[in-house]
Amino acid sequence: MSRQLLKSTAVVGSMTMISRILGFIRDMIFARFFGADASTDAFFVAFKIPNFLRRLFAEGAFSQAFIPVLSDYKEQGGKAALQHFVDRTAGTLAIILMLVTFVGIFAAPVLIFMFAPGFDWEGEQHDLAVQLLRITFPYLFFISSVAFAGGILNTFGKFAVPAFTPVFLNICMIAAAIWLSPLMSEPVVALAWGVFAAGIVQLLFQFPALMRLGLVPRLRFGFKDSGVKRIMRLMLPAIFGVSITQINLLLDTLIASFLTSGSVSWLYFSDRLVEFPLGIFGIALATVILPNLSKNHAAEDSLAFSKSLDWGLKLVLLVGAPSAVGLFMLAEPMLSTLFQYDEFSRNDVVMAGRSLMAYSIGLLGFILVKILVPGFTSRKDMKTPVRFGIYAMVANMFMNVAFVFPLAHAGLALATSLGAFFNASLLLTRLLKKKVYRPSKGWRLFILRIILACEVMAVLLHKYVDTELWSEWSAIDRVINLGMWIGIAATVYFTVLLLSGLKPKHFKSSI
Repeated sequence: MSRQLLKSTAVVGSMTMISRILGFIRDMIFARFFGADASTDAFFVAFKIPNFLRRLFAEGAFSQAFIPVLSDYKEQGGKAALQHFVDRTAGTLAIILMLVTFVGIFAAPVLIFMFAPGFDWEGEQHDLAVQLLRITFPYLFFISSVAFAGGILNTFGKFAVPAFTPVFLNICMIAAAIWLSPLMSEPVVALAWGVFAAGIVQLLFQFPALMRLGLVPRLRFGFKDSGVKRIMRLMLPAIFGVSITQINLLLDTLIASFLTSGSVSWLYFSDRLVEFPLGIFGIALATVILPNLSKNHAAEDSLAFSKSLDWGLKLVLLVGAPSAVGLFMLAEPMLSTLFQYDEFSRNDVVMAGRSLMAYSIGLLGFILVKILVPGFTSRKDMKTPVRFGIYAMVANMFMNVAFVFPLAHAGLALATSLGAFFNASLLLTRLLKKKVYRPSKGWRLFILRIILACEVMAVLLHKYVDTELWSEWSAIDRVINLGMWIGIAATVYFTVLLLSGLKPKHFKSSI
């Protein structure tokens, strides 16, 4: 089991890494061409709204509800029943998405006011954000359809195509920034058109893989279909439960719109760096583990279910903990290497570095939530993650108010991080209490070894890395030194683990 899960996670992670690397190139181009100012703040808000809804409904609640039901049809029904279910779900989803898209375009001024009230209602920044949102909002229709197709492919163990698909978003946005923006009176508008085009390209890319499975959807309306009704029932409570982090990040944007100009952009660039390990590892692992947990639950194999969770949690700690330490200790060097060119100043690096350190504190919490929520949704328990998610969101709102005054935008990031840990602790406690998850032996020693290795790595980076030098170096020197220190830190971390007695065979056998 663990070998197949590890292989699938590696496939998704490697595909996601390609996308994330291109994403960094994209953001480097954004920083170089556009900097961090009022217009980029307007674009990031206009892009974040459909992206938030995509994560909330499509990749969040819909996927968590759709995949367990699809797994039931796959395991217990025939090919005809499966095709019937896919057709009805696709048709129902399409009509809902079209209605939401039309409403979003029409209500763009209201949405901008809701999500970024700090933008002056009558000002140029607000008007620009409205224009950009009307271009980017149809992306929700296309990318939600992509998530639907990806759910089918993941359920059948075809992880590579859905994981590679986001690459096209980065390609389209890079092309728009380089070739289209110089042709426009307001260059940042080109980025919105790049998002629009990316949605179409990503959807088209999924079709050949669906054709090979013989499951290309034929749109049929199915609001009365029993399978569709099951998805709807599961989906409504899952909206908050699986996407609480996104809601908290959106609250950060809302409050940041009242802060110093550039605050939204600083949060965006620091969040992008946190998204790198979260996407490559956390989301990849969650993508693989949900179909596996759903299969175990459908087969009523509680022991395999617990072992899958145990394996996922150990892998989270093994990779997530050093990633969080590395992001914290190398925050400014990473931002300087990637973004400090032309319009992106040294001050932008310092300010974004503060929020990156705050976000890095919560990286482990973000990943844990991604792994723990499927422990409930795969069993069709949507209510528990919802309740805990609401608790975490309320706590995050109070912490936002408490931290924003002394720490400004970094306080918003810190509140989000602590909220993620609070959410993860509630989820884990419930799984343990209900004995859905029964930890394997050796956890205490495993955790002590991870803590020791992380401490040694942190001391090394603190003592020998001088962040002030990065701004004085050329781009090549920055890249070489950053790569060198990441390599040294990783080597030290795994060497300490080996010297402390954690061998690869021990880790494999423990899962």
